[in-house]
Amino acid sequence: MSANRNALRQIVRDYVSAFERLLFELDLAVLQQVVDRLRAVRDSGATVYIAGNGGSSATASHWANDLGKATKTSGQRPIRVMSLSDNVSWLTALANDEGYERVFSGQLENFANPGDVLVVISASGNSSNLIQAVNVARERGIVTIGLLGFDGGLLKDKVDISILLRTEKGQYGLVESAHSLVCHILAECLAKDRHGTVGNDRAQLATMR
Repeated sequence: MSANRNALRQIVRDYVSAFERLLFELDLAVLQQVVDRLRAVRDSGATVYIAGNGGSSATASHWANDLGKATKTSGQRPIRVMSLSDNVSWLTALANDEGYERVFSGQLENFANPGDVLVVISASGNSSNLIQAVNVARERGIVTIGLLGFDGGLLKDKVDISILLRTEKGQYGLVESAHSLVCHILAECLAKDRHGTVGNDRAQLATMR
């Protein structure tokens, strides 16, 4: 029993230590770029699209909720946001008829306009359906943002802005946990865009150091 307890303690220590390292290495200048871009989309009435697979799909859905609802506390214009992972019937129709690599790009073809933003969330950065979505976005004049892990994969050099949480390949849980926290930080910055506080996210982000 004590051996199991000691093993558990070590797993917790290792995980927390690795998570803290990821947070410490976050590029705050890049986070600021993302906040500024999301603020511009909000103020112009354009749309934010979010896409991810597996655990990243859940993060995309959760973040769409936070950007759409939680940021209303700011009193600013509501953010138009859509998780491309959430329309299951359309997603599965595209997967069945056109291939899984088309599940996000097929939706973007119906909606995307210049001035919109596409956020792709991926630990590996190599998901073919996210790469195709980025290709369509670039054709439509849409800014692309990647929340990535491992070494960034192919998406690192394809997106306009990359938040890379660099880890060893295969550390999905660690990357996905960190991506979730990053999404909460970004939503919090926008939620605090009240009168007299706009732009203070630089100070908020600086407190992470």
